[in-house]
Amino acid sequence: MAFTAKDVMKLREKTGCGMMDCKKALTEADGDMDKAIDVLREQGLAKAAKKASRIAAEGVAFACTNEDGTKGVALEVNAETDFVAKNAEFQSFVKTVAETVMAENPSDVEDLMTKNAAGMSMTVAELLQEKIQTIGENIVIRRFKLYEGAVSAYIHAGGKISVLVKFDTDVASKEGFADYARDIAMQVAAAAPSYLNKDLVPAEVIEHEKKIMTEQVINSGKPANIAEKIVMGKIGKYYEENCLVNQAFIKNDKITVTEYTKQTAKELGGSIVIADFVRFEKGEGLEKRNDDFAAEVANMVK
Repeated sequence: MAFTAKDVMKLREKTGCGMMDCKKALTEADGDMDKAIDVLREQGLAKAAKKASRIAAEGVAFACTNEDGTKGVALEVNAETDFVAKNAEFQSFVKTVAETVMAENPSDVEDLMTKNAAGMSMTVAELLQEKIQTIGENIVIRRFKLYEGAVSAYIHAGGKISVLVKFDTDVASKEGFADYARDIAMQVAAAAPSYLNKDLVPAEVIEHEKKIMTEQVINSGKPANIAEKIVMGKIGKYYEENCLVNQAFIKNDKITVTEYTKQTAKELGGSIVIADFVRFEKGEGLEKRNDDFAAEVANMVK
């Protein structure tokens, strides 16, 4: 039975095993997914394969930069429990993954798995399997983002949220820029913008918002002939709430992020443009564990 690259990816998602191990297992199992899982278990990867079916929605959102702030990475690595997320070995693994991303510039998580872990002779996939075995929980490298240039990283609440912001500027080395850049990263963490600016908001999103707003205005009793003007005002408010550069600055809501940026650029004698940002929230969109502690204790004493 033939198999495809998607089958290899699916097996990796099911088992948490390395890409090459999954490919070999599928080859040996003639493309049969269930048999391939058995092959991996028989080859000493049983613990990892069993754990991979368990929900990993805890863990950490992490971000860091290199020493001179010219390269940075934000990532999310999930584990099953918050307890393990605070484990020193798990945290060291997360930092190694971040260092590997900065050193190797992988295209995606699949590519990252094939790279040698920073300072090690084993691949990230092999290191991941080792940590699953020793820590005793399913661990998943979920996502990452790498920026090069002038960057600022911020971690909120011990790893609940991570932020990385990229700037186009000629004043990155000047005193005061680092404080400004951190303010912007904190803005992203606190205000959770969905877009950098209104030009990046998809047209279909605006049309959807307009439709909802129009219904709200008409349902409130306003005549249809003035609904459009009211909706346009609401769209302006939507941009102010959802676009980073249009948001009120968290440390001074009398000015916008754009105005704060212009003020800082003028003070430092150069130009600053917020080029991009990423915000990862731990477990965002993932299914959460729903443990019944009483039932677990009851089962233990049977």
